[in-house]
Amino acid sequence: SGWLGFEADARLCERITAATGIKATTSMLALNEILERKGVRELGFVTPYLDEVQGRILTNYAALGHACKGERHLGLQDNFSFSTVTGGQISGMIREVAAQGPQAITIICTNLRAAPLVEGLERELGIPIYDTIATVVWKSLRMAGVDTSRVTGWGSLFRDLA
Repeated sequence: SGWLGFEADARLCERITAATGIKATTSMLALNEILERKGVRELGFVTPYLDEVQGRILTNYAALGHACKGERHLGLQDNFSFSTVTGGQISGMIREVAAQGPQAITIICTNLRAAPLVEGLERELGIPIYDTIATVVWKSLRMAGVDTSRVTGWGSLFRDLA
C-alpha cells in the first residue's frame, strides 16, 4: 500500500505467486511502474485519507523520486466513507491539484469511484491522471496478454502504455 511501504505489496505478490504459481500485482506496484515508464517526477495526489496516512504516502513517493506537486485529501478513515465520496468531490480535488502544475495526478484509493471520471478530466486539464483502480486493471490485462487499448473511458493510460 502507499502508506505501509511498497515492500509490503511486493511481499504479498511474492506470496501469492509462490502459493499459486500465478504472477500477481497490486494497484500501487502498477502505479509505480507507470510513473517510472512515463518519467513522472512531479506528482499530484488525491486521496480520501487521514493526514497521517496522506503524509506516509507522500513520504514513500518522495523516496522513489516522485515529489509532491499538489495534494488534496479528505481526512476520512473508514472504507465505507470512501465509497460515499461523490464524483463532484473527486473532480474538484483533481482540479485543485492540477492548478499546482504536476506532470501527472494520481487518485489513490480503490474504493473511490474515480476511474470513469479520468477521461474527461484528462481532456479538460491536459494532465495524465492515474486512478489506482485503473492502474491495477491496466497491469492485470498486460500480465494476461490483453491489448489494453481496447479499454475506453478510463483515461490515456490504456492507450499510451498499451
